[in-house]
Amino acid sequence: MPTTDLLTVTIIGILAVMSPGPDTLIIVRNSLLYSKRVGLFTAMGITLGNMFWVLASLAGISILIAKTVLVFNIIKWIGAIYLIYIGLQAFKTRKTVSTDSANSNHLTRNTSQHLTLKQAFQIGLLTNLLNPKCALFFVSFFSVIVTPTTSIQWRCIYGFEISLIALTWFSILATVLSFSRIKMVFERFATTVERITGAILIILGVKLALYQK
Repeated sequence: MPTTDLLTVTIIGILAVMSPGPDTLIIVRNSLLYSKRVGLFTAMGITLGNMFWVLASLAGISILIAKTVLVFNIIKWIGAIYLIYIGLQAFKTRKTVSTDSANSNHLTRNTSQHLTLKQAFQIGLLTNLLNPKCALFFVSFFSVIVTPTTSIQWRCIYGFEISLIALTWFSILATVLSFSRIKMVFERFATTVERITGAILIILGVKLALYQK
């Protein structure tokens, strides 16, 4: 029944987006390191990536990717290199000394680390698109929920719900991490936190590179 399936989709979607992974880590990093808007645009990029995988699944493209070893491995290696690249960027961040009228001497982030909203969106999009596990997830998802008798309308509704859940969760996460008190605590350990998130991204990249279906 569609109603029962919608509930199942909701549960699967919530569990999927809340599980630790590159998408979550990118949201955490960009929201803490930059701003709420950067975090929200990152979330939009990730959501667009999800919508692509939904359409790819409906069109059978994600099945092709999942079943074709060469295509899967190409996406996997590109994704791994991308995650490792972003992780390495974290180790280039440094603090510099600056002055202003209120404080004569304080530490600030290196201005070269500024991220535009367009760049944030692209990072979110590429992080999701270059993760072939997303193709496997949606193939598994649609094989469980969708049957040969499921109409195209309901398939689109299920896919849209998954994407909406992702956008909602990541937007909430970006908003919460942008609260002033949280940002104040983060600023005390900004470099350390960024090094940690960078290291985790590198580990995820290596893990993705070594992943075998």
